[in-house]
Amino acid sequence: MRAAIVLPRRSGGLPPQFWRWLCLPPLAALLIWLILGLGGGQWTVPDWQDPLVSRLRWPRILNALLVGSALSLAGAGLQALFRNPLADPGLLGTSAGSALGVVLVIALGGLGVSVPLAAFVGGLAVTMLILLLNQLLRGGQAGLLMIGVVIGASCAAMVSLLLFLSDDLTLRGASNWLAGSLAESRFADHQYVWPVMLVGAVLMLALGRDLDCLLLGDEVARSMGVRVGRTRVLAAMAAAMLTGGAVTLSGLIGFIGMMVPNAVALCHQGSRRQLMLHAGWVGALTLLLIDTLGREVVYPVDLPAGVVAAFAGPPCFLWLFWRLHKGGGRG
Repeated sequence: MRAAIVLPRRSGGLPPQFWRWLCLPPLAALLIWLILGLGGGQWTVPDWQDPLVSRLRWPRILNALLVGSALSLAGAGLQALFRNPLADPGLLGTSAGSALGVVLVIALGGLGVSVPLAAFVGGLAVTMLILLLNQLLRGGQAGLLMIGVVIGASCAAMVSLLLFLSDDLTLRGASNWLAGSLAESRFADHQYVWPVMLVGAVLMLALGRDLDCLLLGDEVARSMGVRVGRTRVLAAMAAAMLTGGAVTLSGLIGFIGMMVPNAVALCHQGSRRQLMLHAGWVGALTLLLIDTLGREVVYPVDLPAGVVAAFAGPPCFLWLFWRLHKGGGRG
């Protein structure tokens, strides 16, 4: 008896990525519509004529989408740049540098510098300092994380000192902002910040192939034609733009840039550029859900999104750290 030969069927269907990108925008729009109508523990059909919807809820939702997308995209890029899945704009000190720049402007009365520019310069300076110190000290991946934590703690101490020396009004406003609150969103803030974030996102996505090569090591990346030093500087600038814009809009919100890219990587196989694009989408919706949870669960108390994210972040960090070492990853 001749054995039957089973030929593989040629699939004439569209790739899964197509259906993923096709379904994600309608699902995101449905989620936004549902959250627009949610308030005070009850849901009603959103009415755009209602100032509560058009002037309060919608700017806050837009804020959450922009910040969540920016932090997740920056986190995915930094994880490739540092070759460490634990990298995060908050853990590596980028967010703290941006916060220091903003607090300097607030506490010292402007200094002739805009808040988005101060956040960008602060985040970029801290990121470049961490890269430089790690190269000089030959710290490796684990050393990079530790240097980032130390520099971030130093920036946080300087922020605390500036606020301690400021008046009560400045202290009260900055404390709410540093907690990562999205409650005081305004359209005027978005029009100055989103162009900076857009440039950072385009730059980070344009570096996708180079970041893929950097994951294989500097020597391999150089052999593939990647200018390693230039890529590191440009990726650091892109992360600073994204993080600086996010910090300007919402203050400090940690762990989003670490949790979302790793969660997306568990169910996504593809290039770093594709991972960053998916992480941007998922991060935007994740922060929107986190903010909604903080707004509704203990109503009428409005918990800042940064506080809610801080509760979910540490368990995720410990799980990733355990998974990295269990798999034999170098720390």
